[in-house]
Amino acid sequence: MLYIHTLSTLILLSIVAKHQPLSSFSLEEMAGDQLQVLNALDVAKTQLYHFTAIVIAGMGFFTDAYDLFCISLVTKLLGRIYYFDPTSADPGTLPPNVAAAVNGVAFCGTLSGQLFFGWLGDKMGRKKVYGMTLMLMVICSLASGLSFGHTAKGTIATLCFFRFWLGFGIGGDYPLSATIMSEYANKKTRGAFIAAVFAMQGFGILAGGIVSLIVSAAFKNAYKAPAYQDDRAGSTVSQADFVWRIILMVGAAPALLTYYWRMKMPETARYTALVAKNAKQAATDMSKVLNVDIEAEQEKVEQIASNQKNSFGLFSREFLKRHGLHLLGTTTTWFFLDIAFYSQNLFQKDIFSAINWIPKAKTMNAIQEVYKISRAQTLIALCGTVPGYWFTVFLIDKIGRFKIQLMGFAMMTVFMLALAIPYHHWTTPGNHFGFVAMYALTFFFANFGPNSTTFIVPAEIFPARLRSTCHGISAAAGKAGAIVGAFGFLYAAQSKDPTKRDKGYPAGIGIRNSLFLLAGCNLFGLLFTFLVPESKGKSLEEMSQENEEGDEDVGVGTSNNRTTPM
Repeated sequence: MLYIHTLSTLILLSIVAKHQPLSSFSLEEMAGDQLQVLNALDVAKTQLYHFTAIVIAGMGFFTDAYDLFCISLVTKLLGRIYYFDPTSADPGTLPPNVAAAVNGVAFCGTLSGQLFFGWLGDKMGRKKVYGMTLMLMVICSLASGLSFGHTAKGTIATLCFFRFWLGFGIGGDYPLSATIMSEYANKKTRGAFIAAVFAMQGFGILAGGIVSLIVSAAFKNAYKAPAYQDDRAGSTVSQADFVWRIILMVGAAPALLTYYWRMKMPETARYTALVAKNAKQAATDMSKVLNVDIEAEQEKVEQIASNQKNSFGLFSREFLKRHGLHLLGTTTTWFFLDIAFYSQNLFQKDIFSAINWIPKAKTMNAIQEVYKISRAQTLIALCGTVPGYWFTVFLIDKIGRFKIQLMGFAMMTVFMLALAIPYHHWTTPGNHFGFVAMYALTFFFANFGPNSTTFIVPAEIFPARLRSTCHGISAAAGKAGAIVGAFGFLYAAQSKDPTKRDKGYPAGIGIRNSLFLLAGCNLFGLLFTFLVPESKGKSLEEMSQENEEGDEDVGVGTSNNRTTPM
């Protein structure tokens, strides 16, 4: 499966690049006061090293998505195994606080990891930190599947502990992968390349569903069991405990396979030259990568470093003046997007149960329920999630980040309202297909929209010495939104009718009103998009004003870049 995804990625990206020759570039194309090594990267033709970097960074995101979302496939099973009540007419479910912890603890770790590793990536370099995050993901994926305890509470507590640290490693992958890809790419196709890295998230979500389908189908056929309503104790066979463990542990495989190649990647030239101030090393590394001779311009590097306009810190007035509104835009849009996006992903099984697309839990055995949930989520990923990512890859460098993000938020709002306003119509027999189709379209426009662009833009508009940190802050704001979605939607979506609520939950506002809230989040995301500048077709140094020597104000003064097509 890993190799199929990798091969398909290379084929799709070859089409995006329009079969550009694998030769490099003409030195005559370089101009201005830009460092030669950075100009070389900006104007380089699409080459094999671009695709290699996409696959290496992208497989990290494949793993991230698999690990973050596979938990939603097995939470119902965990409830049946560890919270079985023989006196209940319905199968066991995770208590509210336990369900919130299992679903949300990885996001808490991810938020922490994004802040910590984002900062560390600017201090130690992108490459050094990259390996740490990957090994943490491998170890904690395996450990999550090996969570044991003498009691149900002990097992779940162990699982949550390792899920937190798994999220911590995943968090580091966000700023580092985005920053590395942006600093390796040429300015003409940079958006497509960063989007391609992020698009591997769609394959990761799809792979989670497929792996869960395969594992549950194999166990379902090997260990026959009656439905819960026919035999309460016998509906959950002892072997069901292996199902969720195998699904979680598979997430270690793709990360482990790419570790060697991550360690062989050279440090990005922008970090080496502009942050580490080692022009010779930057020129040497990129000469090998691009297969041309590049002059080491140490004097020019020293000159750039000595310019006071290029030495301000994150908490300085100069940063606030130049990039304060930009950071506000990237954090708020990502925050509102993730409330809606992660609510939909983590709890679509509950929504599908509510509209009766997935049969009632008591009519199935434990493993059969995993199979039905996996099939539903795989279909949504295949029809809505994955295509949306690749529409962004193909079109982002043509129509720009701003327009895609604005359109995505607008369409998500429309489809959320289309689901919520006639919600009772969708829950009646015969109308489920229409609900699922529009639900898939909200995922499509999330991914052909803000879920991709909120990842791309922070890697392009901030200075090299703060790029990873600012991307980490933006991503952490997104994960704060995911935590709000994971914990808030869990309670909010509960029905006011006690007979329709999950056991142990207080009355909520119901799924219909929750969908209205998510539509409101999308609308706020649309409004804050106007704070985000358009970076299509510009070099990273042009966007960050890193080599500016004049005294003109930037930041607020660059607001005209937000909507002007390049």
